[in-house]
Parts: sequence; C-alpha cells; structure tokens
Amino acid sequence: MQLTFAIIDVRRRPGNRRQCLIAAGPWRIRGALGRSGIKANKREGDGATPSGCFHPRRLWWRLDRLTRPATSLSVRSIGPMDGWCENPTERRYNCAIKLSPGQPGDRLRRADGLYDMVIEIDHNTRPRTAGRGSAIFIHVARPGLMPTAGCIAMPAKALRLLLARLSPRTKIRIHC
Repeated sequence: MQLTFAIIDVRRRPGNRRQCLIAAGPWRIRGALGRSGIKANKREGDGATPSGCFHPRRLWWRLDRLTRPATSLSVRSIGPMDGWCENPTERRYNCAIKLSPGQPGDRLRRADGLYDMVIEIDHNTRPRTAGRGSAIFIHVARPGLMPTAGCIAMPAKALRLLLARLSPRTKIRIHC
C-alpha cells in the first residue's frame, strides 16, 4: 500500500491566474483553474475556483473508457444519465442527479474526455448554500491547460498518479 498525501496545495501560477501549481508531497504538477482565477467569495457561474480547504469525497470515472484507477476514495462509474445540479433554486443544488436527454445540468458523461476521471470535493456541501458554487471538481485538463469553469484540472497521467495517493482525509488547500 502506498502512502497517502496529507495535504495538497494549489496556488496560482505566477503570471497566469488561470493556471496553477499543485504541490503534492514531492510532486509539482501544472494544472488549470477557472477562467476567473481563484476567489474567496465564489458565486455560481463566476468562472472562479474557490479558495479554501476541502477534502476529496469520491472518484467518478468512465468505466467504458478506462480501467478503474487505483485509489482509496469511494468510486462510482459514470452512467449515461449522471449529472450535477447547478440550479440554485433546486432542492438538489450541488448534488449528483440523474439527467434525462435535454434536461439542463452538468453532464458527467462527456464526449471530450475531461470527465473521464472526476474527483468530487466537498466544496459548498455542509451546509449547501444556494448560489455559492456547484460542481467544483478535480478533473482531466484540456490540451494546453486551458481554463475551466471553476474546477481544477490536470493532465490525465498526473491525475491517475495523484488518485493513488489520495484519501478522504487528504486536505486540498486552494490559496488565493
């Protein structure tokens, strides 16, 4: 069994508010942030990555595309109707939901591969506050580390290696 990381630090990359440096034990990983950078006062739809201290809750992964990644996190495969509620007026705001075709929400099954591995973190969960941000994940980055809508993203190979060292007790500290 591999040792798990107690703390992962995420900081804005100097000179580029849309990218980050992720420090995990001896590893340094370049990643992407939300298009608005990191903000302490996260709001739904602002394109910002929230600052704070969070924990990983669960890994969602595409069983039809990848072998199951090694991790001590709870794991759930992504089905065709899996999604995330981003509507602050809904009772299930910032929760996993089932989405029928054409229904609005963040679909976890995507053609572009960005959500082939998704780490759900506990941002805005206890308590859930309407409008404070939803669907904040760590997921696979676009080529060139293009910005996200508020998540943290990194290359798939780095994400797979990181997953093997995460536990539900790992602290993910995102610094402004």
